Amino acid sequence: MACRHYYIAGQVQGVFFRASTYDKARSLCLTGWVRNIPDGRVEAVACGDEEQLTLLEGWFNQGPPMSKVDTVDIVGETEIHVNSFEIRY
Repeated sequence: MACRHYYIAGQVQGVFFRASTYDKARSLCLTGWVRNIPDGRVEAVACGDEEQLTLLEGWFNQGPPMSKVDTVDIVGETEIHVNSFEIRY
């Protein structure tokens, strides 16, 4: 299992990005978390099979209908110990 750490920039807060990420990650059977951060970006960590992570990354580039994604930065691999995917506040 691989885990990746992401920062998504653009119009990604206040457009259901976290909730949509939660739904997408759970549909892909990924574990991890997503949260808004004060600088206006969304931060996420996701763990699962490489194929599912690739699908999530493709979805990040599109986002939910009201969002406008400018960049998706993968800042490296990480390890987390969670059993599901959650929204953090």
